[in-house]
Amino acid sequence: MPDSPVHRTETPHAQSPLLTSLLRDVSRSFYLTMRALPNSIRPQISLAYLLARATDTIADTDLIPLDDRLNSLNVLRERILGTREIPVNFGKLAEHQANPSEQVLLRRVEEALTVLGSFSYSDQIRIREVLNTITTGQELDLKRFHQDEQKELISLENDDELDDYTYKVAGCVGEFWTKTCRSHLFPKAAMDDSTLLENGIRFGKGLQLVNILRDLPRDLEQGRCYIPRQKLDAIGLRPPDLLDPNMEPAFRALYHGYLDKAENHLMAGWEYTNSLPKRFVRLRLACSWPILIGDRTIAKLRRANILNRQTVVKIRRSEVYSIICGSILRYPFPGIWRNLLVRPKSVNS
Repeated sequence: MPDSPVHRTETPHAQSPLLTSLLRDVSRSFYLTMRALPNSIRPQISLAYLLARATDTIADTDLIPLDDRLNSLNVLRERILGTREIPVNFGKLAEHQANPSEQVLLRRVEEALTVLGSFSYSDQIRIREVLNTITTGQELDLKRFHQDEQKELISLENDDELDDYTYKVAGCVGEFWTKTCRSHLFPKAAMDDSTLLENGIRFGKGLQLVNILRDLPRDLEQGRCYIPRQKLDAIGLRPPDLLDPNMEPAFRALYHGYLDKAENHLMAGWEYTNSLPKRFVRLRLACSWPILIGDRTIAKLRRANILNRQTVVKIRRSEVYSIICGSILRYPFPGIWRNLLVRPKSVNS
């Protein structure tokens, strides 16, 4: 493919098993996106993803008391930021992971931090900034929903809290991705940087919002409601009402409104993808795949009773490969390619 990045050299750790086999094991389908990235940005984005998965794994270890999770999360953040010199050892945390790959990831965090130190100063700053924002969001989430390990169903208060959360755990990733690409791939290209950054942030927010809407039944069972209380109040519902599948008709319009919002964020991501310099084919394809998978997920969510606890909306691996192959085959035809994602119409009714 005709990608021609400004810098082709890789860091000494670019082929580390951390950034190849372990990355594959913990990232599932997103690994395909990262493997498609140009060589000059793949190690930085891959490492940032691995460290984010490590912090997320710590935050999600429910068998560990809240205070211990918050402390471990803060310790790792300090190591990432370079404000703590004492190495971390998450061996005991690793023992509580059901996923063997996440066990390995926690045990090899210090190796990942060594890889971080091999990057240029500018790359280290960008990685540290995005991980600081992500861990801040994870910490906020833990304190909001797990105070005193209470079992009461807790919801976000309003859309501002939802928007802030989606930025801190995903929108900031779009910002990091954009700055990394701009620095390494097309630093001199004439582009509208403010629009590029805004759409990059919306790209990340859209993917996170899809995850939130897909995982709603599981989150409700765990005492978390990301649908804001103010919005539920406006339609005469309370967060506990969402535990009843029979409430789906009353909830449907509000839920579909959030699906609309996710679609529009993904459309901003699609505009972002198509605003990238055309010669960076691999980068454009890598951006397109999570957008198209997210759009397919939304289509399935529209047909589901999301309040039914048995509902599992998932894109099969065969569908992922179909999306990837279809995008590659259509890429040489600009009109067909652009129509892989079309601006959604409101479907609130």
